[in-house]
Amino acid sequence: MRHVGWLVLSVTWVVLAASPALAAEAAAEAGAGLWYRGLIALAAGLGLGLAAFGAALGQGRATAAAMESIGRNANSADRIFTPLIVGLALMEALALYALVIAFFLQGKV
Repeated sequence: MRHVGWLVLSVTWVVLAASPALAAEAAAEAGAGLWYRGLIALAAGLGLGLAAFGAALGQGRATAAAMESIGRNANSADRIFTPLIVGLALMEALALYALVIAFFLQGKV
């Protein structure tokens, strides 16, 4: 039941936070472009920060799990290394995609 409360709170927050973004077109036409630009800059910075945090957290956990499994069975190091590098590259790619999107959003400011 507690998870349902958090879900309802999260959905409510997302809906309320999205309403200024949905009305941004009309607000830009009405001369409130500064508010819109500020939200874009905030979204770019927040998105990049969350992506970097998530990628770093995922990379740390993946590396720790790989090192633990190599420590338990040293003969499996060759089989673990390649999937580890591929996984780390994909996690880093997500952070780089966020950086590219942030640059595109900053171009709108």
